[in-house]
Amino acid sequence: MNSSHSIRRAALVATLFTAFAAQAQPAAEPARWPTKPVRILVGFSAGGPTDTIARAFAEQATKAFGQTFVVENKPGADTILAAQAVAKAAPDGYTLLMSATNHTMIPALYAGKIDFDVVRSFAPVCTLASSPTVLVVGKSMPVKTLAAFLQQVRQAPGKYTYATPGIGSSGHFASVQFTRMTSTSMTHIPYKGAAQAVNDLIGGQVDSSFATLGSVLPQIRAGSLTALAVAAPQRSALLPEVPTFEESGVKGYSADAWYGLLAPAGTPGAVLAALQQAASQFAQSPAALSKFHALGIQGQSLCGPAFGSLLESDTRTYGQLARELKLKAE
Repeated sequence: MNSSHSIRRAALVATLFTAFAAQAQPAAEPARWPTKPVRILVGFSAGGPTDTIARAFAEQATKAFGQTFVVENKPGADTILAAQAVAKAAPDGYTLLMSATNHTMIPALYAGKIDFDVVRSFAPVCTLASSPTVLVVGKSMPVKTLAAFLQQVRQAPGKYTYATPGIGSSGHFASVQFTRMTSTSMTHIPYKGAAQAVNDLIGGQVDSSFATLGSVLPQIRAGSLTALAVAAPQRSALLPEVPTFEESGVKGYSADAWYGLLAPAGTPGAVLAALQQAASQFAQSPAALSKFHALGIQGQSLCGPAFGSLLESDTRTYGQLARELKLKAE
């Protein structure tokens, strides 16, 4: 065999070996996430149901991903400050928003005053929980039934107060809708979160609150607040002795709240998928359900497009309600 043939053969073998080796190499793996702590912003002060759910999820996610998930409370402007911070954050999965129903009420109340879209500026991850609304009173209004409550309110229009976690919150809409349906007049006292509202209700600084059951169940059980009616199709298993508004004569009145996780729009699909899996597992986990039950909250897991549809539907619904009731940010 001549030398030129041997050289060509050696070159061919080398080429084939290189091609085979290249094919044998594994495909490039996607960038690992998370490689650093993840922030979860909450637009309410510490202690309320949104904050409680965020901290419970953060604890479980920290264990699941092996990276710290940190909850940061950023109350103010009806959760706009927190939502805006997340909407403008890098879409890399390291800044998330634990939102609630009132997120979809922002456009109706702050039209022209916000520079983000409550639907399009975010990527929906999953809802984690839901809670019905319950009418509660404190010691400044010692009534035991909805009928007695209505009697007092009607005798002194504008005298009695109701506390909410903020202007445009689910409690605010629930309250105004109730006063409209019952032709009553009450004075709104907005707070920067459910915890502060509940504290003042217990202390007698305000008279009543249309609150999510999750924010007042411990106080109801302790006897510091009295539940008059539940805004749900049927009685709550956690408060079986408390009638619904329907049973108490206010026909067609219903209100509830959801709590869910949002990421900035443009967050990679792989990151969203990982978060959705973690969120779904959390909402169904015995530890979370036990904590939810104690707070009057039930697990709920609507993820991705289903959660996105809920955001769009609620935004339309509350926008129309705000226009009908002429509600605007004060």
